[in-house]
Amino acid sequence: MTETAIVFEEIASTNGKRIGRATINNPGALNALTLDMLDPLHKQLTAWDTDAEIAAIVLDASGDKAFCAGGNIVALYKGLTGQGDPDYPDRFFTLEYRLCHAIHMLATPCIAWGHGLVMGGGMGVFSAASHRVVTSASTLSMPEIKIGLFPDCGATWFFNRLPGRLGLFVALGGARLGAQDALLAGLADRAIDHDAKTQVIDALTQISDWAQPHAAVDRVLRQSAKEQPAELGPSKLLEHATTIRDATDAATLGGIVGGIRKLGDSNDPWLAEAAANLDGGCPVTAHLIYRQLRHGRYLSLKQAVMRELKMALQCCRHPDFAEGVRALLVDKDKTPHWHFESVSAVPADYVDAHFRPPWDGDHPLRDLPDVKP
Repeated sequence: MTETAIVFEEIASTNGKRIGRATINNPGALNALTLDMLDPLHKQLTAWDTDAEIAAIVLDASGDKAFCAGGNIVALYKGLTGQGDPDYPDRFFTLEYRLCHAIHMLATPCIAWGHGLVMGGGMGVFSAASHRVVTSASTLSMPEIKIGLFPDCGATWFFNRLPGRLGLFVALGGARLGAQDALLAGLADRAIDHDAKTQVIDALTQISDWAQPHAAVDRVLRQSAKEQPAELGPSKLLEHATTIRDATDAATLGGIVGGIRKLGDSNDPWLAEAAANLDGGCPVTAHLIYRQLRHGRYLSLKQAVMRELKMALQCCRHPDFAEGVRALLVDKDKTPHWHFESVSAVPADYVDAHFRPPWDGDHPLRDLPDVKP
């Protein structure tokens, strides 16, 4: 990790205003978040939000490969397996969820520049921003099915807002979404050429009227998207919407899993990859995703984040998460030995346990605000 994992700066604007800029600066690890990055980022964003002279916030990342590939999973693994701080996983998830919720709550316009990989917890950070920009290189995904976790950091909130059962399909299959997919699904707001980022920030500093800050920022981004658009490929979600709807049209998780697995015979590599991810993925995770989204549809953002923290910390206390990380990222043998061999073999009470609080006393996130200022 670089010496300064997050770079903060303030850029002078007109009328005495300033633009706050936070740059995730861990490109060697695809800008993955570590525990020591979370609290400084949270504190700086919330401090800017209370500063009347900060007109807007830009959240971006160093390098050309990734905005943020999620949390540093190997560090979590070491904590889970006795090779590192045993308190690391609990502290990491608690602070990560607090950060993502805080970004959702910002009253100040926040522009997330989602260039390159946007994965896992990176999706949570990106999705929380008020103005989300993708580029031609953007790839969004939450492939937690492959490591025995579940799509978190507010995914209950934003996946349930995808049309139809697209969110369920993307979560169960760990499907990769391009910039066009993100725009059509409502996971991004603008597509702009990555080379125009400096010009976009310069344009923000030239805004003279900040009476309606969100509208002012949107005008800049809209104009930039028109004048310097990102080159967008086709949308796989749009192309296969009917196929996805049919594959997930079942009354039970088993029926949905069976429908998605049949897509493994598709001639389309994108569909086949999603089917393979589910087929080789964690059976418990499939249950967690199904219940997370089905029962979380009407939760508030605070309720969703609080519920996800229970799930994440329970995953840390059950064997599949550590095993999934071992197989994919530590030993890299890609042959995880899941606790149950199939979705049908997972007992209901085993799934139930993942939704119970693993702590005594009050919820660690009980103080989160319920509504945006």
